[in-house]
Order: sequence, then C-alpha cells, then structure tokens
Amino acid sequence: MALAMENISIDPVDLKILKHLQEDASATVADIAKAAGISPTPCWRRIRRLRESGIIRATVALLDGEKLGFGFIAYAMVKLSAPNAANMEKFERTLRAWPEVTTCHRITGAVDYLLKVVTADMHAYDEFLRHRLLEIALVSEVQSRIVLSTVKDTTALPISR
Repeated sequence: MALAMENISIDPVDLKILKHLQEDASATVADIAKAAGISPTPCWRRIRRLRESGIIRATVALLDGEKLGFGFIAYAMVKLSAPNAANMEKFERTLRAWPEVTTCHRITGAVDYLLKVVTADMHAYDEFLRHRLLEIALVSEVQSRIVLSTVKDTTALPISR
C-alpha cells in the first residue's frame, strides 16, 4: 500500500525507514537499510527524498529537561480578547520568540490557544505568566494546568510497518 502525499509516494519501505528514524535518528544508513530490508544506497536516496519533500522536517536530539533543570511543565489555555486574524498573527509571532513555549496549538472551544510551557520551577512559570503572557494586551484570560507526572512523552507519529 502506497500513500500519495503532496506529489510524493510513500510506500511500505519508506514507512519502515521513517519508523526507524523516529526511534533512532542517529542510526547509520546501513542499520536503517537493514531494518527496512533494502541496501544502503537506495536507503540513502529514499532518506534524501523524504528530507527534500519535507516529510522529514529535521533531525534533532531529544533532551532530558529535568536533568537540565527544566523540570516544570504547565499547559496554559489562552483566550484572546478579540480573536481576529490580525490579533492571532500578532500573538503567534510574539510567542514564537519565547523559548519557554515549546508547543502552541490554536484550538477550538472556550479558549483560543493551548501552550506547553517548560520552566525550571513554579516561580519561573509565575514570572513567565506575569511578565510575558499576561503583559500582552490581546490576552484576556489564561488558565494553567500543572503537570504532576508524565505518563507518556513521545515525538513519534503512529507509523505502522
């Protein structure tokens, strides 16, 4: 079964490559090729094609926030006072510059945005909330949810082989 995605065809071998890369992007092309059941040269070509097409957006290292002193996670639900296109664009542009915001989703419902905010501790989150987020005149309401423990945290998409 091949999937057609924006002028690129994804076949089961591509899916095996992508799944393996999600598990360990530092693996050698030879290891990835072996897992996908092909030889290294065609595997390398497929990886290059997947990168050029934008399916592979980036290759990054996943860091342990707690070990680096960023053990506090909060989700902030943000409501804008006037959620029109210009205000949304302005708000989104502003928060892209804030490293504490690791994820931002524009959502449906009673609030407009869901932010994942990572800081060192509750005090640092309070500072972020008071001196950044609530300083934006467009923000009319913020509800916070503090993470007590993380049960599952993955960046991997549910690709099946």
